[in-house]
Amino acid sequence: MTTELIILVIVVLTALAFDFTNGFHDTANAMATSIATKALKPKTAVALSAILNLVGAFLSIEVAKTVGKGIVNLDNAGDDTGLMLIVFTGLVGAILWNVLTWLLGLPSSSSHALFGGLIGATMASLGTDGVLWAGVLSKVVVPAVAAPFIAAVVATVGTWFVYRLAQPVSDDKKRSNFRYGQVATASLVSLAHGTNDAQKTMGVIFLALVAANEIDPNADIPFWVRLACALAIALGTYIGGWRIIRTLGKGLVEIDSPQGMAAEGASAAIILTSSHFGMALSTTHVATGSIIGSGLGRKGAEVRWGVMGRMVIAWLITLPASGAAGAITWFVGHYLNVWTGSDWLGELVVFLILVGFCTWMFLHSRKEPIDPSNVNDEWGAPAASSTGGAYSGIASATASATAGSKKAEV
Repeated sequence: MTTELIILVIVVLTALAFDFTNGFHDTANAMATSIATKALKPKTAVALSAILNLVGAFLSIEVAKTVGKGIVNLDNAGDDTGLMLIVFTGLVGAILWNVLTWLLGLPSSSSHALFGGLIGATMASLGTDGVLWAGVLSKVVVPAVAAPFIAAVVATVGTWFVYRLAQPVSDDKKRSNFRYGQVATASLVSLAHGTNDAQKTMGVIFLALVAANEIDPNADIPFWVRLACALAIALGTYIGGWRIIRTLGKGLVEIDSPQGMAAEGASAAIILTSSHFGMALSTTHVATGSIIGSGLGRKGAEVRWGVMGRMVIAWLITLPASGAAGAITWFVGHYLNVWTGSDWLGELVVFLILVGFCTWMFLHSRKEPIDPSNVNDEWGAPAASSTGGAYSGIASATASATAGSKKAEV
């Protein structure tokens, strides 16, 4: 097996590892509200979401085309090894940010982590000319800004309308009947998530195959790539990102079943629309906006704006943070190869760095585990306190106004 082929295999496996982290990072987007209202049992919810993510991955490839051809321009990256290093370190930057924010219980965007990692690695190698800024603006930045607001408005109107229609019905019957509706809308969000997020990794693997001269840049996404990415995101979804599920389900708004159905319906409609037009939308931004809207649309509901503020901070730093990680790991890999004259030592060292950091973060998470047994505990209980401490930590590192905040609602 040649060195180039070994590197390609490592890159493809790393891409699938990112897809796996995307799955457990974003399970909350579809199932947090259904778990919070007990419409679905936690393990049943993640199993259902995994199956529908798998199906959704085969319904569209428009987003994959956007990632593969619309964000970075690697035509001037030099030899195949240089191209592969850019793709590889971009993925490493995205995985590091995904696992860190999972540890902190922060529902940040896996999509933006991926784009940030690729952009950072590309800029480190090629400078600013390597990034297709028009594509970044139209396909990433504009949807990122607009999506939470649109989702919040749609969910607010939907929640108000649902409660208005159900006003004559007793609260107990509302909860009972709307739980069935929640199962349907949560399923639709999972299906929509598969049509959007699984595609992003397909696009990255497509980039790697082009870089290795294994496929024509104008070719379609191969079936084996679609199948592998669908399986990886489904497996990650089934594992369940319980720390983030807790934050979205219990931390933002105390959700009742009608709110949950309205929020999930709004999320599904927006995600499916964006997938149709090839926009690599952040499903996290959409789901969060919908949950906030469900609180605004219900009279007397409490929205925890402190938690929301910390999430926004995480959103703002996702692109630059993952970009910095991608750039730094590119420099490590590139200069190790240059100094040693090796074609693979840099990639190996970067891979070991990735494994080491991910292992440390996983072991750290076991000190205060969140799992199906405590994911629905009241916000402010020990499970929430650990998440709150994490929120305060990231907030203090990015905004002095929120430093040291450890209130129970956080």
